[in-house]
Amino acid sequence: MTDYGQPLREANADPDPLRQFDRWFVAAGDAGVREPNAMALATATAAGVPSARMVLLKGRDERGFVFFTNHLSRKGRELAASPHAALLFHWDPLGRQVRIEGPVERVGEEETAAYVRSRPRASQLSALASPQSAVVEDRESLERSVRELDERLAGADPPIPAEWGGYRVRPEAYEFWQQRNDRLHDRLRYRREGGRWVVERLAP
Repeated sequence: MTDYGQPLREANADPDPLRQFDRWFVAAGDAGVREPNAMALATATAAGVPSARMVLLKGRDERGFVFFTNHLSRKGRELAASPHAALLFHWDPLGRQVRIEGPVERVGEEETAAYVRSRPRASQLSALASPQSAVVEDRESLERSVRELDERLAGADPPIPAEWGGYRVRPEAYEFWQQRNDRLHDRLRYRREGGRWVVERLAP
């Protein structure tokens, strides 16, 4: 049976959930998790119909957790209609999960432009050429659109897509879940109360 290491005790948890997240995030990378920044993103329509997909965390600080996508994609449209989201990180080698919930806002244009310019040229071309979440004829039509765009640009930097950018999830609640061999898993929830974080233990 796998030994998942130290239990999650209130006395050992950082009172700041972002610092606790950083501690576990670094541990996931050290444990060999291939993409410790991979997270499930759950959104919903205005009518409450949910959907979820995997995206990559591209930034985090005291303001929140940032990812990037096309504003016209399904998740972009759902966030426009219902600007709240839930994130889930799952680091199996450590038997750990982190859940984060909160309202969502778009990041500024400068932050989006800086991220776009940090990506490989091929990724920038694909983001411009792909009508994300729309029905397309076939794979070849997408590849043709990328080639044609590359030829038109003739080596110039691709423009920043007007319909593409970043979103920041501003946490109102975190939950840290540590697997235990006896099924009495450890669950600590952080929630905002009066400008401070309150830590509570949840039953597994």
